[in-house]
Amino acid sequence: MAADSSGATGLAGRYATALFELAEYDKQLDEVAGDLQQLGAMIDESDDLARLIKSPVISRDDQVKAMDAISDAAGFSTLTRNFVGVVAENRRLFALAGMIKAYLTLLATSRGEVSAEVVSAKALSDQQVAAIEGALKEAIGSKVQIDQRVDETLLGGLVVRVGSRMIDNSLKTKLQKMRLAMKGIG
Repeated sequence: MAADSSGATGLAGRYATALFELAEYDKQLDEVAGDLQQLGAMIDESDDLARLIKSPVISRDDQVKAMDAISDAAGFSTLTRNFVGVVAENRRLFALAGMIKAYLTLLATSRGEVSAEVVSAKALSDQQVAAIEGALKEAIGSKVQIDQRVDETLLGGLVVRVGSRMIDNSLKTKLQKMRLAMKGIG
């Protein structure tokens, strides 16, 4: 099983593993991945959608109807629609972002890719992403799938996470270290 080798555990991991196995059987891995990436972007961009999936006050029926409407409007595949419907029906929408991430990790693992999270103070250009991808591929020795995020509090530099390893070369961290060093002197 895919979950055994990737370490997909917990609620999100179990749902992601089930979806992955269904998508693999139906030969829809990429289509489902595209749908989930689109849904993840929608959740990140819409405060209302984020509130819908996280609120325990909204009824199950309202959540199911809303997620069905969103799935239809986005043109998701039948498998993705059914999956999101089951998640909503089971009142597990609060874990949907984790399920998306776990699915994409399972997909990358099955392809021999490594997933890296790159956090920067500003959006990176395509050239910068390609340079980071090349450097990581050389260092790790396998293809790297980059998930980029912007955190303006970093001020500058990058934070790169590959698996359990993290490289924090942000200006924010450097300033914090300098502040601690100066306090130690005085």
